Amino acid sequence: MHDRVPSDHETVVSHRVHLSTVGRTRRKQLVLPDSLDCTLDDVVSLSLEGDQVWTQLTASLDGEATIQGAFGTRQLARTGDGDDELRAWLADHDLQDGDALVFDVLRTGYAYGLRRPGERIVYSPPEQPDSSLADIARDLDT
Repeated sequence: MHDRVPSDHETVVSHRVHLSTVGRTRRKQLVLPDSLDCTLDDVVSLSLEGDQVWTQLTASLDGEATIQGAFGTRQLARTGDGDDELRAWLADHDLQDGDALVFDVLRTGYAYGLRRPGERIVYSPPEQPDSSLADIARDLDT
């Protein structure tokens, strides 16, 4: 069972981030705040204004932690195959390079949310699996 948490709840830590692009590809990315406790290459839950997707944390050309895409499953997030839900969400809201967004920390190291400034969202973050089960799943993927 998932707890529902509003974006303005005291347990949600919010960070203002800005949309940027990757080099000449002009592919959109979100550079995450340095203060986040996250590990590159981890696949984490990301709620796009309430819709849960999965993203793999990657490094920018400058070595900063970024989100460059989001997908329907953990496996698709690892491979980058399938429909990029982040790209579609950004296009649906006509968000461009330099636009501000709010990055919410729902469960440190596992579940995050993304929303437009001024929007209040009620999240349903997934529970983090037992670490031993996650390790087994990660070993099976390699």
